[in-house]
Parts: sequence; C-alpha cells; structure tokens
Amino acid sequence: MKVSLRSEDLLSMTDLAPQEVSALVGRARDLKAGAPPTLLTGKTLVLLFERPSLRTRVCLEVAMSHLGGHSTTLQQAEVGLGVRETIADVARSLSRWVQGGGLACRTGAHSGLEELARYASVPVINALSDHEHPTQALADLMTIQECHGELAETTIAFIGDGNNVASSLALGAMSMGATLRIASPEGYELPQAVADCATSIAQETGGRLELLRDPKEAVRDARVVYTDVWTSMGSEDEAAVRRQDFAGYQVDADLLAMALPEATFMHDMPVHYGEEVPPGFLEHPQSVVYQQAENRLHTLKAVLEALLG
Repeated sequence: MKVSLRSEDLLSMTDLAPQEVSALVGRARDLKAGAPPTLLTGKTLVLLFERPSLRTRVCLEVAMSHLGGHSTTLQQAEVGLGVRETIADVARSLSRWVQGGGLACRTGAHSGLEELARYASVPVINALSDHEHPTQALADLMTIQECHGELAETTIAFIGDGNNVASSLALGAMSMGATLRIASPEGYELPQAVADCATSIAQETGGRLELLRDPKEAVRDARVVYTDVWTSMGSEDEAAVRRQDFAGYQVDADLLAMALPEATFMHDMPVHYGEEVPPGFLEHPQSVVYQQAENRLHTLKAVLEALLG
C-alpha cells in the first residue's frame, strides 16, 4: 500500500517523521519487487532543473511513467526562476497547469525551493539543493537495508565533505536508528544545525551520530563505507583548495579493508576519479554503487506515489 505522509512537500528529510522514512523505504522495496500500480494516470510532474542531472532526472521521468503519469523537464534557461519571472509567479502558473500533479526542483539555493513550495498549490519535491538531497538519502537507506538488514544494527562511515548529501543521510540514518560516523577535514564539517537536529531525532530512535576527523577511526567496524565528491556543483572555483584540504580522505582498498569484512562501499555519483576514490573503484567487489543508483528509481516511485497518488 502507498505511504501516507504528514507533509504535502518533500523539501528536507525533516519533512518526514521517522516512521515515514521507514515506510517509504519499505514501500520502495515492494515496488522494486513487483509491477507498480498506475495511480498517477493523467497526472503531470514538472521538473525544474537549474543544475544538470543524470540519475535524478531520468529516475523521476521513468518513475512517473511507471506509475502511469507524465513528466516534462524545464532547464533554467527556459524558466529563469527568479530571473525571467519571480518564483511566486512560476509556482502559481505551474500549479494551475498541473493540478493533481507536482513540481520537482533541482536548484542551488534552498531558499528558492522553499519559496517555490510556499506559492505552489501542488506538492514540491527537492531534487537537490545546496542544503539537502532527501531523495538520495532514501535510496541510500534502501540500499543499506537490502545489504545489511535493519539499520538499527548498522554502522555507516561517511568520509568527506559534510555537504547536502551528508546532511540528508545524517537525518535519515538517525530516523532509522543507525550509527553514522562522519569524518571530515576541519572547516568541512556537517552544519551544526543539521547535527543538532539529527541528534534530537536519534534520542527518539536510538540512533547515534559521531563527527570525527580521522577516516580510519570512522571506518573501524563499519558495515558501510560511503563517500562523495570533494567539490560539489557550485563549488568548482574551490576545487584546487579542496583537493589539498581533503588529502588523506580518499576511500581506497586499504581504507575499506579496515571496515568489517562484509562492509559495502557506496557513492551517490558522479565520481571524480583520482580524488575521493582511485580510478575504477566503483568496480571494487564490495561496491554496491550501481545498486544504489538503481534504487533512486524505486524510492522516487514511493515518494511520487505518496505525494501525488
């Protein structure tokens, strides 16, 4: 059965209660195992993409098709959110055209996403912002559960920047009662507001968040080793500095060997080979990166079904 959510939008993992996170992951696994119901027949999802995308765009479009609906994708040059038109006018206009459907927005500024949701009368989904990437976190949690069972018994090590992906993973992992260790260089830690919120969730679920410096300490006895790019979209001008600051934070075979023997390696992609991982590392026998990428599709089907169905 489709999941019922308390929020009309998904802008942040904090829009989901812990039980809703678990329910969406479970529903995604059901949808992966069988043919999805065509609950969204006649409904349209508009994708507003200010930033380029491979996995998120394709998975949203395919998910809508699998559920019987339709999608249309608009780039920043076509819409000009806050440039050609005000965000409020775009939100109000699109809402009239896709009544019963929704909007998915991939943007730089989370504040613009919040403004879009404020003026839209249809559900809005965060397809990535500078603050969070909640649909990625749901796919991550699904993959970990597939590989290791209950997350309450799983220790996850995240090595690298405390960025939008790390923020959503922290909030989601705490909702599932997992232990998450994030090892980051000085100045690249998880935002304090996110850490405080995740810790508050953990007090309810039994999760544990540890913020560390040493990658070796983070991966010790971990069942999942996860990393992300050192330089995210929008920070390209900092690439040279970041390569210096993140020296020693590459996840390679030696670091992965310090985790448990059954540990799996994860990365949300795209990959910058030679930086956060060595060339070809996604082919490592312990890598589940392509399984993780596939699960973007199934978790998005669960989200779309819940919000639009």
